Amino acid sequence: MSKDKTTQSQTQNSFRDLQNKIEEVRQKRDDLNQKTKDYISSLQEIETEITETLNIAKNKFKKKRDQWNKKVQKLKEKKIEYKKLLGDLIEQHKNLKKTKSSGKNVFGSIKGIERKIENLERIIETENLDMSEENEIIDKIGELAEEKAELLKQQEDSGSFKLDKKIEIVKINLNRIYEKLNKWSDKSQSNHAKMLELYDKANELRDKKRKMEEELIENKKAADDYHEQFLKYMNQRKKMNRGRKSYHSRGSRSRPKKSYKHHHKKNAKLEKIKQDALESALEKQKAGKKLNIFEARLILEKGK
Repeated sequence: MSKDKTTQSQTQNSFRDLQNKIEEVRQKRDDLNQKTKDYISSLQEIETEITETLNIAKNKFKKKRDQWNKKVQKLKEKKIEYKKLLGDLIEQHKNLKKTKSSGKNVFGSIKGIERKIENLERIIETENLDMSEENEIIDKIGELAEEKAELLKQQEDSGSFKLDKKIEIVKINLNRIYEKLNKWSDKSQSNHAKMLELYDKANELRDKKRKMEEELIENKKAADDYHEQFLKYMNQRKKMNRGRKSYHSRGSRSRPKKSYKHHHKKNAKLEKIKQDALESALEKQKAGKKLNIFEARLILEKGK
């Protein structure tokens, strides 16, 4: 009788130890499963951020950069046209100077007249002249001014003067083109830099996601290990429960193993869900669609 009590006491102690182990591995498994859910939630957030970042890079900054690039390209073509036009006008001007030397003579005559006028004006300002002498100089200045005006009119009517005006206008337009080119190129480069910055951010997020996926796999493996331990300890507890029942009266009816049947049905249901998910993953893989981490893992486990 004493021996039976000792055996029963040892059995109860072993049962309590086993129950403690079950609770311990259950808690660790549940903690890891919760961590798995957290990983999945974080991965979804990162994937959303990657998508949004790439959308902004492509639909905003790349689009603007391309628009400015098109404007810059058209402006460059216009610049080439104006440079060619300027070259042609300068060449015409050179040829005109070769055929008509009178243009130089007119220009020199105008300068000579201007010097004469300046000398006469200086005489009026510096010398003590009487009224008649001053009036005579003023009349002379008037005659020289008329002569200068006539020469200027001749010069304006000449082809050389017109070419000079055209060359001046083309140069002004070219300067404006260069100013716009610098401004628009800066805008294009600014949008390009912002686009690259977002692409770099997306790459950093991809690296972060890749590391998190690796951590998720390791965490899931650890959770599976604890789940296997949990199932092992649960089987041990069932065996111990059967041993403990042998101490009860033989006449008593054993209760239906409802919990075991319930657990079996639950496992069968989970296995069915897992099998359906595997078939779906295989169909996606066959269609060339992107798999998520769980679908890829299902296929990998199937291949083992």
